[in-house]
Formats: sequence, C-alpha cells, structure tokens
Amino acid sequence: MFTNDQRQKERTGKYGSPRLQYLQELVAQFQNASDEETKEKVVASLGNFAYDPYNYTFFRQLNILELFLDCLTESNERLVEFAVGGICNACADPTNAAVVTQCDGIPLVIQCLSSPVRNTVNYAIGSLYYLCSANAEDEILKPEVVDAMKRFAAAGASFSNLARAFLDRYVTSLNEK
Repeated sequence: MFTNDQRQKERTGKYGSPRLQYLQELVAQFQNASDEETKEKVVASLGNFAYDPYNYTFFRQLNILELFLDCLTESNERLVEFAVGGICNACADPTNAAVVTQCDGIPLVIQCLSSPVRNTVNYAIGSLYYLCSANAEDEILKPEVVDAMKRFAAAGASFSNLARAFLDRYVTSLNEK
C-alpha cells in the first residue's frame, strides 16, 4: 500500500522513527556491515521500500539508487538480485529512472540479463522497460539486448511476458518508425 504523510504518522506511532531517519539508519547499517548476510538483508529491505512513491525523495536524498548500482558490481548474486529488484521498483518513477541513467546504470542493468538467477533477469527486464526512454533508447536497444529479449520472450519462462511487453513497446514501435 502506498503511503502519505498522514498514514506514515499513524503507522510510525509515538515512539517510531520517521521514514527518512529509518532509511538513513539502513544505509548506515549497510555501510558499516562487514558480513554479506547483513548487506543482503539491508539491500532487500531497501528494495522493498523502493516500490512506494512516498520514499522516492528520500531515496534520492540518501543516494540509495547509487547504493543499488554499486551493488550490481558485486560478485554476490543475492546482493545483485536485491539491488536490481530495488532499481526495478524505483524506476517506474521518471526522476528515479533519470538518476539511474545519469549514473551510468544502464550497462550494469544490462549485465544482469545474463545472470543465472531468474529473479535478477526478471528485475533487469522490468528495469530496462522503465529506463528505456527517448534519452536512453540508443543505449538500451542495442542488437544484443533486443536479441536477449527475443530469447526471453520465446523461452516460456516466468519472464517471457515481460520480455514480450518490452519488445512490443520498444522494438515493434521502433520498426514502425
């Protein structure tokens, strides 16, 4: 459920942390974590907050989108999965999509298409769907990405419908121009 200021006050209660403070604490916990499991849990939690537009300003203020992008360069597949999931959740918002694009995040998301983890691939397809705009078409609609989307669409896997939606929206329309 999406949040607004009134609902947030009700849910936080008298002794709870305001959302900005709580997200800031999560970022600090990630930065101070020495073990992978803690990092995974924090990034998963942040990814869950990324679906709610109420949090978008906080995400940009705390550089959480950049934190997600940094995680995409890690070798820990779970960390990558949770980070690209957070990007996917947040990129429905054009301002967040612009942040990811401006931070050179598109190549990192494209790399996730070759992940052995199904959820990572699914989130990457969804992210690219939201990231593909007039400003990013040249970077995303490369032959290797379109070919991968065609393979995913034909695979009948859990992400085939999402890949078909991507192709229908961007590749079919591109061919009609």
